[in-house]
Amino acid sequence: MNDNNAPLLPMPIKVKPYAHQVIAFNFVCKRLGLLPDSTYSPTGYGAALLMEMGTGKSLTALAAAGALYNAGRIKRVLVVAPLSVVGVWEEEFGKFADFDYSLAVLKGSGEKKVDTLRHMTGAALQVAVINYESAWRLEKNLAAWKPDLIIADEGHKIKTHNISASKAMHRLGAAAKYRLLLTGTPVTNKAIDIFSQYKFLDPRIFGQSFYSFRNYFFYMTGYGNHTPVLKKSMEDELTRRMHSIAFRATKKECLDLPDTTDIIRKVALEPRAMKLYQSLVKESYAELSEGEVTITNVLTKLLRLSQLTGGFIGSDESSATEQVSTAKLDVLEDIIDAALEENRKLVVIARFVPELDAICAMLEKKRVNYSLIKGGVKDRDEQVARFQNDANVPVFVGQVATAGLGITLTAASTMIFFSLDYSMSNFEQCKARIHRAGQRMPCTYIYLAAQATVDEKVLKALKNKANLAKTLVDDYRYGNNPFM
Repeated sequence: MNDNNAPLLPMPIKVKPYAHQVIAFNFVCKRLGLLPDSTYSPTGYGAALLMEMGTGKSLTALAAAGALYNAGRIKRVLVVAPLSVVGVWEEEFGKFADFDYSLAVLKGSGEKKVDTLRHMTGAALQVAVINYESAWRLEKNLAAWKPDLIIADEGHKIKTHNISASKAMHRLGAAAKYRLLLTGTPVTNKAIDIFSQYKFLDPRIFGQSFYSFRNYFFYMTGYGNHTPVLKKSMEDELTRRMHSIAFRATKKECLDLPDTTDIIRKVALEPRAMKLYQSLVKESYAELSEGEVTITNVLTKLLRLSQLTGGFIGSDESSATEQVSTAKLDVLEDIIDAALEENRKLVVIARFVPELDAICAMLEKKRVNYSLIKGGVKDRDEQVARFQNDANVPVFVGQVATAGLGITLTAASTMIFFSLDYSMSNFEQCKARIHRAGQRMPCTYIYLAAQATVDEKVLKALKNKANLAKTLVDDYRYGNNPFM
């Protein structure tokens, strides 16, 4: 068959794929050397699936692994994913794989992980799933297992080239014949993010040296020349190289999804809380004036201010805190009450642990059943299933950093952002939990933003896909207060 909308090889999956998944599968099969016109690569084969959340990149990767196995090309697959997602792969294989496989999620102590790996033998395709941190710590054991195919799920997790997890993936990738990188957001903050991901995938695209790559495509600016800015003259070449081994798919292009609406609910902090906020702003500004203005310093000050707009004062995200405001919580309660009267389900997203605890306490006081995913929650699948399937569980509460990956929350069509972190990737991932395949209702996103605070700047930066840290530093250098 030569129709690009039909599989050029059998797709070994139990469901009928969408047209864009077929095209992606054909692309990957060609890149991995499975088709007659494929060109052999002495460095192995690699392909990137730059597919937005909800477009089925894991299904496409699974089908490609099955095609490689059926062709006799591979015996072992290593899937490396964020900790919160590793369990999803077991579920995906169980639902969709139409070929013989044996899968193990490597968990427990290091010794237990190694023992599980040691016993993964047999004629069926052996699939080991592990998180990035553990992959780095067990690099030698994984290398000795000799995976034929490595799948880097949410590959933007290795965007920083010089951290241990990224270096381990570079070395593991260099030893594997086949490599797949999956992400909807390869550029989470800045274009330079792609180097490390592509070094794992195919070092021929951007080379082995980060500094050669940086000097070729970027010029350095800002305080101390630490901020890389893509050269205008190099935009086309960087894009061309990036997409030479990548398949890109967006939800808008591929899926017939309902419309979305953004609503910003401005929240007035109580006079006492606003006085505390302004005092913290003055203190933060003064500290910046006395020392070196760096992105790290600015973000440290911003963290405290963001905590306060959510109602709490504390030194970090998990330490003991004092509640100083209920303004956002009161607005959230009104929104929940209205939704319950209309028999609608809601998803509530917050960043900080004290905020999540306060939201859950409010729901318990109102005797409203809810599901919860935050750091440390072990029964993610059960929490999601309760919300999706039980009419008596109308609210889902999730932490930005842990509830944004690998789950479907289409039982709701409204998501409330109680607070936000500064990651574009986390922001987009969270939004995609309700706006994805299976959603039939128009989706509404409600953002609670404390008036005259940094909340408004954070939201504006995320919606404009701007680098918040750089924006705030520049605000300061131009003589403006970055936190007001």
